[in-house]
Amino acid sequence: MKHEFNPMFSLVGRVFLASVFIPAGFSKFFNFQGTVGYITAQQFPLPELAAAAAVLIEILAGILLLIGLRTKTAAGVLAAFTLVASLGFHKFWAVAPDQAYIQQLMFFKNVGLAGGLLMIASLGGGAWTMDAWRAQRKANNMA
Repeated sequence: MKHEFNPMFSLVGRVFLASVFIPAGFSKFFNFQGTVGYITAQQFPLPELAAAAAVLIEILAGILLLIGLRTKTAAGVLAAFTLVASLGFHKFWAVAPDQAYIQQLMFFKNVGLAGGLLMIASLGGGAWTMDAWRAQRKANNMA
């Protein structure tokens, strides 16, 4: 069975996914103490380190995903990050009933994002990526 991927859809999908992470990372960076406070309130261990890691992962891996450089790795890191964040911050099973619906919604939205990211981690980012450009350049130099 031959798989055909539309490079435009792959690019747009990467842009949409990256648009979740890059602004969130910058928001955490510019409100770092608020981020640390939120992480502390959630009783997550090492809140300063967790906040710094979140900023770094969301911005760096988000940009790599956007431009398609080390796309599979970036998508895998973002998928793992998203699942950890979901389990740590959207515990719909452990909140008051009036908060459970929104937390459940956020949890499963993140699970869906992680699913899309895992598909990219498996299949790659498409033809319109820095990865594809570098591979083509390498192939041309070897010919």
